[in-house]
Amino acid sequence: MKYYFIAGEASGDLHASNLIEALKKQDAEADVRGFGGELMEAAGMSLVKHYREMAFMGFIPVLLNLRTIKRNFKTCEADLLSFKPDVLVLVDYPGFNLRMAEFAQKHGIRVYYYISPKIWAWKKHRIKQIKAHVDEMFTILPFETDFYKELGYSVNYVGNPVLDAVVKRPAKPDFDTFIAENNLPSKPIVALLPGSRLQEINSLLPRMLEAASAFSEDYQLVITAAPNVELSVYEKLTDGYAVRLVENQTYEVLQQAKVAVLASGTVSLEAGILRCPQIVCYRMAGGAFFFWIGQNVLNISWVSLVNLILKKEAVRELLQHRCSVTNIRQELGRLLNESTYRKRQLNDYEELHRQLGEAGASERAAAMIIEKLNEKK
Repeated sequence: MKYYFIAGEASGDLHASNLIEALKKQDAEADVRGFGGELMEAAGMSLVKHYREMAFMGFIPVLLNLRTIKRNFKTCEADLLSFKPDVLVLVDYPGFNLRMAEFAQKHGIRVYYYISPKIWAWKKHRIKQIKAHVDEMFTILPFETDFYKELGYSVNYVGNPVLDAVVKRPAKPDFDTFIAENNLPSKPIVALLPGSRLQEINSLLPRMLEAASAFSEDYQLVITAAPNVELSVYEKLTDGYAVRLVENQTYEVLQQAKVAVLASGTVSLEAGILRCPQIVCYRMAGGAFFFWIGQNVLNISWVSLVNLILKKEAVRELLQHRCSVTNIRQELGRLLNESTYRKRQLNDYEELHRQLGEAGASERAAAMIIEKLNEKK
């Protein structure tokens, strides 16, 4: 069968690549094409456009890049119709993907969505588009089944692909091996993960650095670089700080770190699965109003996946005005120096593992996709 994929960021590239691998194992004639990244290409997809040409976030960046965005839509629409797939597989990235879902359905192409847009946190009205244009939804978070059921839409829960990504990685290196391979000092690590988009990095990394530098006498600061961001971005922001940069080793850094200060997103769940104590941060220009709406109108208690799954504040969230140097520094001190406080978070991670279940989401999703496509023949 023929599959057309669209993923618009690094995490989507990772999880889509694992799904593509699983599809190719279960469907010997699988022909895969689409928009994504180098991981999807390595898994056997013919790459039409890289996600780095699509990652525009926030009102102003979108406005400034309208021509590029429109050109991306036109390219995708034309290529989709030329390829004539059995199914369009969308991976998160709702701003682009829901429009493509509508286009595909109008042209008789089935639409499957892998990794639901986070409409339970924001833009709940998108359920109308999903009901109208998505034939099957494959979800990865346990609470999403009940959420969608309340909205009158049935989904397929397959488990979380982050578990698959962790299992696929080589065994955890010991600390001495890790620092030797990366030419790092022997001090324990405080990891800084400021996100994968330029806007996030520019907003969060200066605050993270200033807060964490208070602990630099006893700990080394290690930044994990996003694969789609030029190293010069980090070099400019870290000028004057004693900090090390590590590429393509997010999981390895999380496995070795005493604590991670990270941007809200999938990496929070990854840190929980890898049992790394964490502080979740997020602050964007112009975001205060939307933060207020979320807290006071939509009644959203948490944004990190760890807290959403556990339905409590297992990890501290420092969002918008709360994402200050003082607050980050205070929370770092507690996780590094208060053993009872640190152990409480680690104990919550055990419950997180229990709720997520076993690895194998990619294989389960692939089997369901193939089965449902065969039913429609």
